[in-house]
Amino acid sequence: MPTKQDQIKNVKEGDYIVIDGEPCVATKRKTSSAGKHGSTKVRLQTRGIIDDRKRQIVKPSDAKVKVPIIDKKAAQVISVSGDSVQLMDLESYDTFEIAVPDDYDYELEEGDEVEYWEVMGDKLLKDKK
Repeated sequence: MPTKQDQIKNVKEGDYIVIDGEPCVATKRKTSSAGKHGSTKVRLQTRGIIDDRKRQIVKPSDAKVKVPIIDKKAAQVISVSGDSVQLMDLESYDTFEIAVPDDYDYELEEGDEVEYWEVMGDKLLKDKK
């Protein structure tokens, strides 16, 4: 699992974080002030990149969290069949099949170039170039 560690106080809205073993994007961030005997707390509301589930985490601001390393790559569409598409990576020329997300806005045809992400062993179709 390619991840790195960072403090939760450095995670802003739009940044990525791993919660319960799933890569998520931070959608809302709230910081509470320190009390008499406590430390500052950070509350993050997130949405899963892969499963689209909402998650929430509350930790002290100096707590360590995992941040996923996202590899953004380009590929060419080889074939389209139903809700999946076969792609060829433009650097390594590896071919693989990937599911088209339900909210994907573009019509894919053979020969199109797309951007995909490799996140913690999963591949996600993102944009059409």
